[in-house]
Amino acid sequence: MTSLVSRRIVLAARPHGEPKPSDFRIEEAPVAAPGEGEVVLKIRYLSLDPYMRGRMSDAKSYAAPVEIGGVMEGGTVGEVVESRSDRFRAGDIVLSHSGWQSHAVADAKTLRKIDPSAAPISTALGVLGMPGMTAYTGLLTIGQPKAGETVVVAAATGPVGSAVGQIARIKGARAVGIAGGADKCRALIEEFGFDVAVDHRSPTFAADLKAACPNGIDVYFENVGGAVFDAVFPLLNFFARVPVCGVIAQYNATSLPDGPDRTPLILRDILTKRLNFRGFIVRDFADQAKDFFTDMSAWIRDGKVKYREDVVEGLDNAPEAFIGLLKGRNFGKLVIKVA
Repeated sequence: MTSLVSRRIVLAARPHGEPKPSDFRIEEAPVAAPGEGEVVLKIRYLSLDPYMRGRMSDAKSYAAPVEIGGVMEGGTVGEVVESRSDRFRAGDIVLSHSGWQSHAVADAKTLRKIDPSAAPISTALGVLGMPGMTAYTGLLTIGQPKAGETVVVAAATGPVGSAVGQIARIKGARAVGIAGGADKCRALIEEFGFDVAVDHRSPTFAADLKAACPNGIDVYFENVGGAVFDAVFPLLNFFARVPVCGVIAQYNATSLPDGPDRTPLILRDILTKRLNFRGFIVRDFADQAKDFFTDMSAWIRDGKVKYREDVVEGLDNAPEAFIGLLKGRNFGKLVIKVA
């Protein structure tokens, strides 16, 4: 093939607090020739997700950080443009983890073929991908909602939160979504079918949430932390289940919050109410992937689960879009249309 050049975004510096545009750098580099069992991909879509903020830090975590000068990490949908694998041929659309770049060489064993006729290919990064499976496995395995119970989810218009609420409704539970702003709260009711929406930007947020949950909270799907958790915690019922998926309000923190240490009070309530908190990473439930795809595909086809995408054009706009993601500017699953 004619030699290809990949445009890529690398980590230029580790952020202190909120990421800045200067923490990223745009580079160009030749695409290496594929080895045996490898393919060359032209990236069509890049997923932007909150977990990437953790990869920018060198603090100890469940995954290795991106090195300075390394390509920013991320899930991608790409088109095979050259193949040295019997599993794929040019023109195939695949799910990969190629990061913030326009082209990549990938081991064919790490790729999953996508059927473009089944759903828009970008959904492999959202409702039919990692975020959808995060909602499905975290809610059903840890939250275990029962008919008539109250399920509350933070960041409810995001790709994980919106799926959590809709799955809770499918299981017969009452879905209460927490989101920021009137437009997002309206969409929770009119677009995603939640029972109640609560605006965390309201000065009466804690009282509004209490009024929305007159019988307390049986399942709280945690995506945010911070002030949202402060309002939720007193409302948790005995034996409530709390899948802890993310704490986006704390990702940019550089110090502990002001105020007294409430750890003893929280631990007391965990004990006396017999609360079940469990943190999880979606790959913990990799053995549920087949069930997830079967169920979620059927729910989408039947109109029981709806999704929204926030598509930003151009790889060069990924840093600014990611910074906005951490501030809640996106509405739906944030993806970059690379090509």
